[in-house]
Amino acid sequence: MERVIIHSDLNNFYASVERRLNPSLIGKPVAVCGDRQTRHGIVLAKSEEAKRFGIKTADTVWQAQRKCPALIIVEPHFDLYIQFSKHVKEIYSRYTDRIESYGIDECWLDLTASTLLFPVYGGEKFVEKDGVKYYTDGFLRHLGDHIRNTVKEELGVTVSCGVSFNKVFAKLGSDLKKPDGTSVISKLNYRTAVWGLPVEDLLFVGKSTKEKLYGMGIDTIGKLAEADDNRIIKEFGKVGQNLLKNARGEDDGEVSLMDEKREYKSIGNSSTYSEDVTDLRSVRRNLYVLSESVAARLRESGQGLADTVHLWVRFSDLSDFAVQMKVRHTALCGEIAEHAYKLFCDNLKPPFKVRSLGVTVSGFDNGASQITYDEVCGNYAKREKLERCVDEIRKKHGYDKLQRGIIAEKPELMKDDVKNRHRIKPAKIDYPED
Repeated sequence: MERVIIHSDLNNFYASVERRLNPSLIGKPVAVCGDRQTRHGIVLAKSEEAKRFGIKTADTVWQAQRKCPALIIVEPHFDLYIQFSKHVKEIYSRYTDRIESYGIDECWLDLTASTLLFPVYGGEKFVEKDGVKYYTDGFLRHLGDHIRNTVKEELGVTVSCGVSFNKVFAKLGSDLKKPDGTSVISKLNYRTAVWGLPVEDLLFVGKSTKEKLYGMGIDTIGKLAEADDNRIIKEFGKVGQNLLKNARGEDDGEVSLMDEKREYKSIGNSSTYSEDVTDLRSVRRNLYVLSESVAARLRESGQGLADTVHLWVRFSDLSDFAVQMKVRHTALCGEIAEHAYKLFCDNLKPPFKVRSLGVTVSGFDNGASQITYDEVCGNYAKREKLERCVDEIRKKHGYDKLQRGIIAEKPELMKDDVKNRHRIKPAKIDYPED
């Protein structure tokens, strides 16, 4: 049976929820921003009206206001966004139990076995080509439109839907008609619908992959699809095989069941600071704040230990820098933070003006790592047990009730629970090369 996969993307989600709860904001340029008085004064979401002024996610507040002096700034209400996200998934669950979240505002739905649960479609449902039956584009659009209209009628927010026969093309489709639109990328039309698009529009083509592909003369999805396999695999290794499959519409990834534990490729957090960070002690302190959140999320994920630490730095001129290193498998905050700090010190020397920092871990072992001498001696195991105890104390009594000495040097950081403040979805990922 031909698969029917929908990728749904709630439009301008944070801003849409704020306008749903405060109708006076409708029709006005609105940006949901972090606290301008502390370190988090960046744009998290913006309305369509704000987009027309060139405002982008991650703009600083002052940049956004310079682009649009009439911009209305709204503080985020994450609990409300989570509540709306749950309500949306409740709507989806009427049609399928295969609902895979892609962050707080996006989901894949597998409707292959549930198309009969939708209202009757008045047109032709199937078309035959070369002796094979396919769903018509009109019927597939009918499914996406029904999802969109139900969400809009019941919750007052809009969603864009991409309908396709695999996850990669469904995700691509949801980006083509925004806001509040349905795009169909079917087995009958995907070459004309997809292959002319920029190669960076394809899921998992990040910045460095794009630059390498462009350097090879491959700037569209179609050129990648028609590229010589040996050439791509020689340049990208196993990752090249996935790139080719995705461009050719051969992605066969399943949509997870709603309650299945998700497998992460990386776990990370970042923060933007209102004032430039200019000394190494402050860099180290902020890396510990981030590593606390990363280590706690890693322990919660059930992915085991990580063997790679990534550091990302953005400077005051908005240029950025990224580097990574292989490490002993770990889920400890202290080890993650010190590895990140070493990466910083090995690559960057004063004077510097740091605007943002990010720490990410990857290379998860799913509990399969060999026991090391350090673990046999009990050092690692004791430290991990201690950090898990800290997790429980913070859940029960609050994040700021127990802190490391380096973080307590700056009292305002003791309340900076990055883990719960950030709910980051995976973006376009550059897979590590072989």
